[in-house]
Amino acid sequence: MSHLSSQLYEVQDDPEAVNQLFMDKGWSDGLPIVPPTAERVARMLAAVDMDPQQVVMQVPPRWGDATVEKLAINAVMAGCLPKYLPVIVAACEAMADPSFNLYAVQATTHSCAPLVVVNGPIRARLGLNSTAGAFGPGWRANATIGRATRLVLLNVGGGFPGIGDMSTQGAPSKYSFCVAENEEENPWEPLHVERGFLPEQSAVTVFACEPPHNINDHSGRSAADILTIVAGAIAVTGANNAYTGGETLLALGPEHAATIAKDGFKKNDVREWLHRKAVVPLERYTQDTLLERFQRIPDGPVPMVRSPEDLAIIVLGGPGKHSSWLPTFGGTTRSATRLIKEPR
Repeated sequence: MSHLSSQLYEVQDDPEAVNQLFMDKGWSDGLPIVPPTAERVARMLAAVDMDPQQVVMQVPPRWGDATVEKLAINAVMAGCLPKYLPVIVAACEAMADPSFNLYAVQATTHSCAPLVVVNGPIRARLGLNSTAGAFGPGWRANATIGRATRLVLLNVGGGFPGIGDMSTQGAPSKYSFCVAENEEENPWEPLHVERGFLPEQSAVTVFACEPPHNINDHSGRSAADILTIVAGAIAVTGANNAYTGGETLLALGPEHAATIAKDGFKKNDVREWLHRKAVVPLERYTQDTLLERFQRIPDGPVPMVRSPEDLAIIVLGGPGKHSSWLPTFGGTTRSATRLIKEPR
């Protein structure tokens, strides 16, 4: 017996039959799901002190009501453990922030997807990966929290490819996109502390961004060396930020972060440096593109970080001299951070 949208469906007790039903109904991301039986959903709901019928957000473009119960159903389907549900609730609360502009993120032809970044002590309690291969497979918490978030966007919001989600090519990050910041190897304040939370609190931040673009620098021995390579890697004409500005995300590997910090650079110094140095020369654009995007020919190179406040920085990953840049949907979206409320 499966449970979806407060209705019960009688299904043959067979994994293939259950998954076929969910595919036929359009309730799946294409991967096998865990049947959301009433018993499993009840166990999931017990992980939060919330009314199951409380509406956490309305999910565009369908504007469906994402009740706590519906979040629990999709979390079961994704393979989550019950203790993951507070993170999913907080991620949905963050996506509901008007500045995140979820309607545009869901419906755009761009390839962006909501990235869930988790901070605070809950990372260890849930077993979230923040080190080697953090953007990749092998960690149940990362994989299923990210997948549950996407299933909510599909099943409650109607963000199906070619219908509610008009992304031209899509992206693998539209299956699951969740990491935890590597706070233990972060030489600066973690993201949630920068945004006003206490170190002992746990929080979720969502970014509407592309999959990570690798930044390889094995020879840099100083902050300027590494940031020169970073500036070159992010100064590209193909990203939305090259035209519309807006916030973008730099995920520094721990080795790069340590070298930069050793030279006395704080996060704001990195932001200021890249604001000045990460620029796209006008000759990389066509004249038609410049006139379409800027309505004029700019006076000089186009900055990828139009103001220092437009660059978010986290530390992520394990050993190795690699970092990544995650361009965003552009100037019409801002990241949003929410506290994770764990039951007492």
